[in-house]
Amino acid sequence: MIKPISGFSKLTKKEKIDWLAETYLKDRPEDVAILRQYWNEDSRLQQLHDEFTENTLSNFYLPFGLAPNFLINGDLLAIPMSIEESSVIAAASKAAKFWRTRGGFKAEVIDTKKIGQVHFNFFGNKEKLKQFFQATKPKLLEAVKPITRNMEKRGGGVLDIKLRDKTAEITNYHQLHCEFETKDSMGANFINSCLEKFAEVFENEAQQYEDFSLEERNIEIIMSILSNYVPECLVRAEVSCPVEELNENKDLNAEDFAKKFIQAVNIAEVEPYRAVTHNKGIMNGIDAVVLATGNDFRAVEAGIHAYASRKGKYSSLTHASIENGIFKFWIEIPLALGTVGGLTSLHPLVKLALDILQQPTARELMKVVAVAGLAQNFAAINSLTTTGIQQGHMKMHLMNILNQHKATEAEKKILIQYFTNNTVTHSSAVEELKKLRNS
Repeated sequence: MIKPISGFSKLTKKEKIDWLAETYLKDRPEDVAILRQYWNEDSRLQQLHDEFTENTLSNFYLPFGLAPNFLINGDLLAIPMSIEESSVIAAASKAAKFWRTRGGFKAEVIDTKKIGQVHFNFFGNKEKLKQFFQATKPKLLEAVKPITRNMEKRGGGVLDIKLRDKTAEITNYHQLHCEFETKDSMGANFINSCLEKFAEVFENEAQQYEDFSLEERNIEIIMSILSNYVPECLVRAEVSCPVEELNENKDLNAEDFAKKFIQAVNIAEVEPYRAVTHNKGIMNGIDAVVLATGNDFRAVEAGIHAYASRKGKYSSLTHASIENGIFKFWIEIPLALGTVGGLTSLHPLVKLALDILQQPTARELMKVVAVAGLAQNFAAINSLTTTGIQQGHMKMHLMNILNQHKATEAEKKILIQYFTNNTVTHSSAVEELKKLRNS
């Protein structure tokens, strides 16, 4: 019977691995060897990675790739992407090549407002609470001056604080709904520090507010935390061209392609079962760039999917139309990103990714990420409405199948050539590999 361990975090990395091997891996030396195999030979670099999180045993690698030829607002960029899924970078690159000769991608940041909230219970007269808030608001803003001073020098800071009555949803529940501008920082620590100071001052001031009864003075702070839902931190990216220029597919004329493409998008707008997979494909592109640039892809995912549901039904993040003979395809999404702070100044590959992108500001990175999502979706819908998604995807997946079955370099070369003109499935790849080995 396995017993709980006490003080695991205080063990050395070797001691943690030894305990793991003895307790769960049945002392299999090959498993321990795998953990060690992924350590970086540079001990200082390995220590840096060890200290990114807690109880580190090893490094978990993802491919770091590049999608070139993205023409964005007139600038030709190569976009770094970190992702393990086959065909994502290839699809993005193909879309970039397609649109480079048709005007490229246009992107604009609509707003960069971020949100944090102090959640609290108030037991008393709501009108008196409103009066207290108005009297206290200047003190709240003054209290965070030591925190906001440097951010204000960069043009950011606290934009506003609003009192929100949420008692219709939960008895006695209210919020301080706070708006921030964090410039090139994602701003999580900055926002949370401000919110906690707001809560402290708000609670203390209530204790001294003469118009409150004894019960009303006892405001109960529940929590103070930023929101990853940022519907006013928006970026838009789009592509457009005359319909007749959508002439890449020889088996489908441009007008029919455009109509079929638009209907595929329309289906994702009204059918949640399709919308989830549709948007997952968009996130393939978005997450890959967010991860490569050291940003929080979990926060981005949560915020974007919430945005996709903002009208009460989960729907497509992209939209398409034909107006006066012009095909237009666009995306509008919330993105809270940073290019300073966090991993951006620590992780060597993150710093390299930002160098590749020519040291973008947070606003510029928002545009790049939105474009990557739009490109990914264009490539996916293009495949779905013409050849089907599996033809291209499975050819990219072929290498994974061959590696899984330990194909040699010579075998890979022969089978890649064979499947140039044959349909790839897992079973067909395994069958052809067996034939090759038995010949």
